[in-house]
Amino acid sequence: MAENTSRRDFLKHTALVGAGLLSAPAFGLESRQQNPTFQNKYNFYGEHQAGIVTPAQKHIYFLVLELDTHDVSKIKALFKTWTEYSRNLTTGKNVKPYGSNPYLPPADTGEADSLNTHDLTLTFGVSQSFFQKLGIEKHKPAELNDLPHFPRDQLQADYTGGDICIQACADDPQVAFHAVRNLVRVARGEVKMKWSQMGFNSFLNNDTPRNLFGFKDGTANADSLKEQEKVVWVQDGWLKGGSYLAVRRVKMFLETWDRTHLQSQEETFGRHRDSGAALGHKHEFDKLDLEKKDEKGNPVMPEISHTHLAHKSGVKMLRRSFSYSSGIDDKGQFDSGLLFISFQQSPEQFIKIQNRLGNIDKMNEYITHIGSGLFACFAGVKDENDYLGKALFELI
Repeated sequence: MAENTSRRDFLKHTALVGAGLLSAPAFGLESRQQNPTFQNKYNFYGEHQAGIVTPAQKHIYFLVLELDTHDVSKIKALFKTWTEYSRNLTTGKNVKPYGSNPYLPPADTGEADSLNTHDLTLTFGVSQSFFQKLGIEKHKPAELNDLPHFPRDQLQADYTGGDICIQACADDPQVAFHAVRNLVRVARGEVKMKWSQMGFNSFLNNDTPRNLFGFKDGTANADSLKEQEKVVWVQDGWLKGGSYLAVRRVKMFLETWDRTHLQSQEETFGRHRDSGAALGHKHEFDKLDLEKKDEKGNPVMPEISHTHLAHKSGVKMLRRSFSYSSGIDDKGQFDSGLLFISFQQSPEQFIKIQNRLGNIDKMNEYITHIGSGLFACFAGVKDENDYLGKALFELI
């Protein structure tokens, strides 16, 4: 009798649990609210992708991916999904609405729930190897090739190459990371992560940010923005309205720099540390006179200074760089530096400047380039019928 009673209790308990499973949505994620729509200063739709001429935000999460498939149709579908996700993310929504079944993973990872967009922008690009792996080399822009080896490069395989890049910028680091995390999550099986870097900028109002050497970084952007049609944007082909992104992971030897006297620091940059003005000039944005002499007839700006060499090249580009600090290296020093990013109409602009700096840039005493990549960034998504890379994929 006791045995039968025990069995009946067991069956009753099982039935109650089963009923609980069937009614689980009543107390599961069904009650969770999707993020409200926030006002983002930077519209996802437009002729160009946001995050290029957009004023720099204070945080970046930059990710480089490798293709895990050779199926063009799958990658085309992925960029359509990324377009939908990006539109939602940049308006403060979850990538997809939460479902009502608590026994399934949530549609969104959730760490940006209740946070506003913090002016999130997402920018996508593809490298020359993207075209090779998908067997669509005939559509690769002629200028899209691996960057050449530059003097003093000490590139590391862990920070070089890759097929796709995603640049997420925001005024909150968690918002930027959340965006990239969810874009990767939906792409598992089609892509795998190669390398990434978080970075930061700090500035007040519209001041030019300072790098970890304490100097203003990006003063020349004001002129580049005035001429962005000639400096930044590609003017023809399927990449029209897009831009070339050059990225370099630059390690800075802070301990060596910190032992260098101020005059030598300023001669290295060719600028005054406090104001950002070029040597021999009074204000940060004064027009540069590279031939200016002091009372004794000597050049006020050393010819091997970074500013002198860069401007002597005669070409412009748009910088969008961020500092990084990733702990301590194997020598017990700061693993810190600059995630250098520039946008240009042609890769030759970056190549010419970098070759001009070459072996003689005084800055080489304090830095080394350990990562590198070149990506073609699509034109913008113009409306709800458009998607990232549509002009390319429609050719295939």
